[in-house]
Amino acid sequence: MENLTIYEPSQIIQQLPKQFFANLVKQVSAKVAQGHDVINLGQGNPDLPTPAHIVEKMQEAVQNPLNHKYAPFRGFDYLKEAVATFYKQEYGVKIDPKHEVAVLFGGKAGLVQLPICLLNPGDIALLPDPGYPDYLSGLAMARASYELMPLREESQFLPEFDFINPHVLEKAKLMFLNYPNNPTGATADLSFFEETVRLAEKHRICVVHDFAYGAIGFDGQKPISFLQAEGAKEVGIEIYTLSKTYNMAGWRVAFAIGNRSVIQALEQYQDHMYVSLFGAIQEAAAHALLSSQQAVRDLVQTYEKRRNTLIEAAHQIGWNVTQPKGTFFAWLNVPNGYTSMEFFQLLLEKAHVAVAPGVGFGQYGEGYVRVGLLAEEKRLVEAIERMDALRLFKS
Repeated sequence: MENLTIYEPSQIIQQLPKQFFANLVKQVSAKVAQGHDVINLGQGNPDLPTPAHIVEKMQEAVQNPLNHKYAPFRGFDYLKEAVATFYKQEYGVKIDPKHEVAVLFGGKAGLVQLPICLLNPGDIALLPDPGYPDYLSGLAMARASYELMPLREESQFLPEFDFINPHVLEKAKLMFLNYPNNPTGATADLSFFEETVRLAEKHRICVVHDFAYGAIGFDGQKPISFLQAEGAKEVGIEIYTLSKTYNMAGWRVAFAIGNRSVIQALEQYQDHMYVSLFGAIQEAAAHALLSSQQAVRDLVQTYEKRRNTLIEAAHQIGWNVTQPKGTFFAWLNVPNGYTSMEFFQLLLEKAHVAVAPGVGFGQYGEGYVRVGLLAEEKRLVEAIERMDALRLFKS
């Protein structure tokens, strides 16, 4: 190793944003390695298995020799047709499977690829803050700029378009939205999406709606698809992943739907990056979309019970928090006198509970922590009980 040549990475690699949570994961892992029973509520990895009927379809599809070959670069037609059928059934949205669907290697891949497909160096994108950190990755690779759209609790964690600088709106070419929202758990209604379409039409902004948690809405309220707004397909796309709806996070399958020029750009980019997704996964994905959705309804009910248990336990110890309307996250305000990082450190060290500090999702995330509903109810209650022992919430 003494003669190892060190090659300097490219400017693009050097400019990539640092993974804020990587160091926090190391801290949590270190606590576990020391033998502590850490209740880890800081990550977003579904804890329940993929429904059995989807796994069985995958097992069957793996045996098919046709799936041992390269699949079509842009995905099998049957999967795109399944996507169109699914959207018609679930949202009443008509999709052209040939021109308005792109198969993705997970939702994150599409979100990172889009700025590369649509933006030139110096172009501006509008980002929600707090928001999914990986929106920044594609912008860095495209060498694009961005402006933040604050999501404030007093505005139901929706961006306030009237407060965006008019000069920024004139220059912006891309806007990321995400409802149900990670990390806040907020949802959006049809009137908000209609307002978004009008803004996008006026300023020629492409809207990218990250619909990762599209199936997970509470209190009988089914989340709204951006494409349900009139004119949405003309000004943007929606990205839907099977990771959360069907507990298929490790399968890495998703799709983009909507504006055909954006779909064309995505597929052209992927032609140069991949040789399509394993055919058996495509078969299983199509089966998931077209078969009974009872497992999805059961999953949402499980998350809602967990949410209710967590929020009730928090209220019982004097923690005045607001319950989320969707996703499998709760967005909880930190006690007075602490930053989100300080609260994270305190809980990990003293209570052996891991949460995600809000500042990791952007400057407007300060003052909150994200808690995943990804543990059994008894573990959620135990986490709150451990926090209660710190006497942080007593007046």
